[in-house]
Amino acid sequence: MIKTGQIFIVSAPSGSGKTTLVKNLLAKDEDLEFSVSYTTRPPRGKEKSGTEYVFVSEKIFQSMIIEDKFLEYAKVFDHYYGTFNQYVEKKIAEGKDLVLDIDTNGAEQVKSRLPDAVSIFVMPPSYIALKKRLENRQLDSAETIRKRLEWASYKEIYQFCNYDYVVINDNLTQSVDQMHCIVRAERSRQKNLRHQIKLIIDSFGGHSIGK
Repeated sequence: MIKTGQIFIVSAPSGSGKTTLVKNLLAKDEDLEFSVSYTTRPPRGKEKSGTEYVFVSEKIFQSMIIEDKFLEYAKVFDHYYGTFNQYVEKKIAEGKDLVLDIDTNGAEQVKSRLPDAVSIFVMPPSYIALKKRLENRQLDSAETIRKRLEWASYKEIYQFCNYDYVVINDNLTQSVDQMHCIVRAERSRQKNLRHQIKLIIDSFGGHSIGK
């Protein structure tokens, strides 16, 4: 009986601090790996292809859609984002736990195909806090910020009810700890420990448990 990896989906309205939370979570847990998404948007700041994202042209992305290479994909604010299916399948088969940093549309697609994936919604503490974060990071124009806030207000924020867990990101340290607790708790589910349980049962000379 071979252990398979667990998928952890993390979604949030843009500016909620999701990327920072995920980076801190990965630093805290060496058994977690980050699933690098493909995107057609240009790199920001010091971003490098293959680290934060794999940056490709829209033509290449469209051809990958046609070839059914994505576990999920979505167009968000004029740019495509997608999770490479083959990479996820390989890592899960190797027993690696993966974090998918994806939007709510993509999360819905993943859950429909992989219902055992664990979903976490990161929520800002308030509208004002989200607005300030978007403005302070100085990555978007005033018009783009307006669109992001509008999308969060009328669509994204209400998607929390479709997720297994909600983390209100009011304090970075506490939020990272909360996410790590979720990861550890999910690893302790009986269904995720059956390979270890079988070995223990066998050591007692008992009957092997089913698959």
